[in-house]
Formats: sequence, structure tokens, C-alpha cells
Amino acid sequence: MTSYILKRLLSTIPVMAMIAIFAFAVLRLAPGDPALMIAGEDASADQIAAIRHDLGLDQPFIPQFMSWVGNLLHGDLGLSLYTRQPVAEMIGQRIAPTFTLMLLTLVIAVVFGIVLGVISAWRQNKVTDQLIMLVMVLLFSIPNFVVAYILTWFLGLKLGWLPVQGYTPLGDGLWASMRSLLMPAMALASVYIALIGRITRSAILENLRLDFVRTARAKGVSEGMVLFRHTLKNAAVPIVTIIGSGVGVLMSGSVVTENVFAIPGLGRLTVDAVLRHDYPVIQGVILLFGALYVLVNLAVDIAYTFFDPRIKY
Repeated sequence: MTSYILKRLLSTIPVMAMIAIFAFAVLRLAPGDPALMIAGEDASADQIAAIRHDLGLDQPFIPQFMSWVGNLLHGDLGLSLYTRQPVAEMIGQRIAPTFTLMLLTLVIAVVFGIVLGVISAWRQNKVTDQLIMLVMVLLFSIPNFVVAYILTWFLGLKLGWLPVQGYTPLGDGLWASMRSLLMPAMALASVYIALIGRITRSAILENLRLDFVRTARAKGVSEGMVLFRHTLKNAAVPIVTIIGSGVGVLMSGSVVTENVFAIPGLGRLTVDAVLRHDYPVIQGVILLFGALYVLVNLAVDIAYTFFDPRIKY
């Protein structure tokens, strides 16, 4: 196991290198000029050229890339082209709201997705199963920003249960912070619940047909124990896989959700950076999300051995 983990960690180096090359190349090839954004529409060509020179944007692609990689190896993500602040500092200021939102979303999605999936499989072809599957289809079909607006109108404006915008830091109280993120997390979790629920249902149904389930029922084990202790554990591998894969859904969805609910996280930082063509900030966020996704998938692979002893590395 230790050698496998070390090999996987080493394999992340070329993966992160490809992510870095992709982020740097795509941004440089995209239309738009950061110098023009900074100078303004009324700036002269000489003023724009001077700004491009100061920012190093007039250099060829390869020297720009090598300079960025050299700084990156020393832990320097560079300076924002727009604010001239260190990118690492800007990300550090925005990381808490995003990661708290993603963690709360993950908890909501896993709990509701697994419970609904198990109940749906237990009541297969019954009215309960059909209703749950209808809800899953709706959650999967409706974009999370539409769900966000519906929740804002109903829970925020009509009932007044939750704040419609803003973020309360954890330092101001756990409940206050969770309350400010609960509605965004529910909106972000909608598609994720559908993904986990459908995979859970399929995995449970497959295992309910196996001999060990019939044996457990013959021994008088309660239906709840059969479902949640025996069957669910045996079906955990595909469920854990979709949970890990769904982290990408959280990352992309957080960009939209944070802007809808005015949460000062990495999502809003990314949108602002894209609008300003602030290359170093966008590259820093892409590298962070890429590293997180790689580490989550490593954790999922390791988790397989705990749920299925037959899996050996």
C-alpha cells in the first residue's frame, strides 16, 4: 500500500505539469489583451505597448512560460496583472468560503443521495421509487443556477428562513456561517445528489440479488440492517467512485453559485480574473483545483481497499 501511494504521488507530477502547460497555453491563445483592459479604451497604442512591456507580455511564449515555471518551482504564483498583489495571497484570502461551501455541499449530497438511492432500491417499481427517480431526473436536468434562483425566491424572499446573499466567516460563529452557506450548498448539491442517488440505487439493486442478502434475510436480519449495513457496504466501491468524480462538479458549480449568492470565494475571484484577462490569477486557481482533484482521486483509490478487501495494490 505504501509503495502504491508513493507511486501515485509521483505520478501526479506529470499530471500537474500537463495542467500547468494547458492553463498557460490556453490563456495566452485566448482572445483579449490584459494591457488594453488595464489601460482603458481611450489609451494610445504607445501607452498599451508600455504596459505590455512592464508586464512582460511582449516577450515570446517560451521565455514567458519558462519564467513562470521557474517562479512556480519556488512557490511563487506571480503577481496579479490588475491589482499587482501576490496571487498566492489573493487565493489565500478567498479559499475559506469556497472550501467551506464545497465541504457542506459534499455532506448534503452524500447524505441525501445515498439515503434516497437506498430507499429507491428498497421500494423498486413502487410509487416511492418512481417519485424519487422523478426527483433525480429533475435535479439532474435543471442547472444549479436555476435551482439557486428558485431557492432564493422561496426560502429567502418568500419564507425569510435564510439570507439570500453574502458570507459569514467561521470566526463569527459556526451556525451563522453555515446558515449563510446552506442555500448555496443546497443549490450546488442538486446535480450531485442526483448522480450519487442513481449510482447508489443501481449498486444496491445489483447486490440485493446476491446470495449473501438472501442468507441474511433467512437468518432474520432486519431490512434496515440488510440495506445499510450489509448491502450498502458491499456496494460502496461505485458509490465512492462517483463521489470522487463529482468533486469536479463542485469545482465548476462553485464558480456560478458563488456569483449568484455574492460569496467572496475562489469562484468570484475566477470570474473577475477572466473578465480582466488576469492570467496569473486564473493559472493559480486552475493549479489549485487541479491538485485538489488529483488528491481526491488518490484518496478514492485508497478507500477502495477499506470497502473491498479483494482489491490489492
